[in-house]
Amino acid sequence: MGILTTKTKIILVCLAGGILLILIEAYALVDTFNFSWKVALADAVNMNLLIATAGYIMFTSMRYYQPNPKNAFFLFVKTIALASICTVAHRYLMMWNIFPQEDVYHAYLYASQLIRGLLIWFMSALIGVVCWIWFYMQDQRDVEKRQHDTIKLAREAELASLRQQLQPHFLFNSLNSISALAGTKPEEARKMIQQLSDFLRGTIKKDDQQLVSLQEELKHLQLYLDIEKVRFGHRLKTHVGESEKTNPMLLPSLLLQPLVENAIKFGLYDTIGEIVIKISTLIKDQQLIIRIENPFDPDTAQPTGTGFGLNSVQRRLYLLYARNDLLSTNRIENIFITEVKIPQPA
Repeated sequence: MGILTTKTKIILVCLAGGILLILIEAYALVDTFNFSWKVALADAVNMNLLIATAGYIMFTSMRYYQPNPKNAFFLFVKTIALASICTVAHRYLMMWNIFPQEDVYHAYLYASQLIRGLLIWFMSALIGVVCWIWFYMQDQRDVEKRQHDTIKLAREAELASLRQQLQPHFLFNSLNSISALAGTKPEEARKMIQQLSDFLRGTIKKDDQQLVSLQEELKHLQLYLDIEKVRFGHRLKTHVGESEKTNPMLLPSLLLQPLVENAIKFGLYDTIGEIVIKISTLIKDQQLIIRIENPFDPDTAQPTGTGFGLNSVQRRLYLLYARNDLLSTNRIENIFITEVKIPQPA
């Protein structure tokens, strides 16, 4: 047996409720006025079918036209018109078509016309108000969904734009280095071209992946560091602290490269000696924390952290997690520290 749809279930519940209401109404007529079951059932079925018809008309009209509060008067007029038509139709059908010889029942019809009219009006008005609220809420949900989709598309477009900006930014620096090495150290230039090719190939593969494991991100970062080590030679040393606990943790792809590039920039550009870039990771409060440390010369360098790399990372993190506190920088003596917090899925 197949699973019933929600619409089918609602129809079955309404039918069951209508049959129960008909039986209760018929029993009341038999018990109160001593009508036969034939008369009582005919009256109850006819009355409830007319109410159901009025309700369906209200539902259909509200589906295609929903008056605003200022035009609610038209809804009121429509329910009165439906109640009047249904009351007259019930009297005509029962008196002249179904039971033309039942004088006692005819007297009951005359006496109950007003009550029947008010009942049909109340039910049709109730159905109209419920339908009005229902379709209004549906419209609001549709509006909210469209707004959410618009914001989501805009966010994804901005994220894609940020990622596309990172590649030309790094490519420009790398090509300058290759150009400088081509004349004096052609072997190192060829090596750097191959490393750059491997790095860009890995970058293209990650275009459709929003989150990657830390282990995968560090492997890709190593390609970038190999390029920079060709560029700076023995002056650049790196120490990457990995652990089995943090390697499976997730983070946005290509997030670390601009941060390490920022560390190299402020660590090497204003110094002539050897420096060590340290990358460490840990887990705290269900967050992956990544620390990048680089030394700098306090007399020449200005590690204010306002470059393109840090700004792009800050913006990406906000777009992905709606938080501005996930990237922080700190200065301890001649060490500049960049710390990133990546919330992990529950």
